[in-house]
Amino acid sequence: QVQLVESGGGLVQAGGSLRLSCAASGNIFSIKHMGWYRQAPGKQRDLVAFITIGGATNYPDSVKGRFTISRDNAKNTIYLQMNNLKPEDSAVYYCNFAPASRYDSWGQGTQVTVSS
Repeated sequence: QVQLVESGGGLVQAGGSLRLSCAASGNIFSIKHMGWYRQAPGKQRDLVAFITIGGATNYPDSVKGRFTISRDNAKNTIYLQMNNLKPEDSAVYYCNFAPASRYDSWGQGTQVTVSS
């Protein structure tokens, strides 16, 4: 079973930046579309960035122009560069396959807190 480990979260002021990393236990990024998701307390988990096997990316309007997903297949790692962070971006961030099925397991995630 593939393990995904997220890191890079933290506390940042509004307008600041963070770079999240997601390391996989195996070489899956060349055969799987991947995504970054986030879940705030009391809310559902939402996809905030998507990257295809071919490298195409997509984002919801809420983060478009501020977030950038990228992938390093050689390092089995995907990244999420987050700029101009807003308090509403505060959440636990996860990476996983995109789309993620009900059978896919989730890692611990990494907490992002944006202060106003």
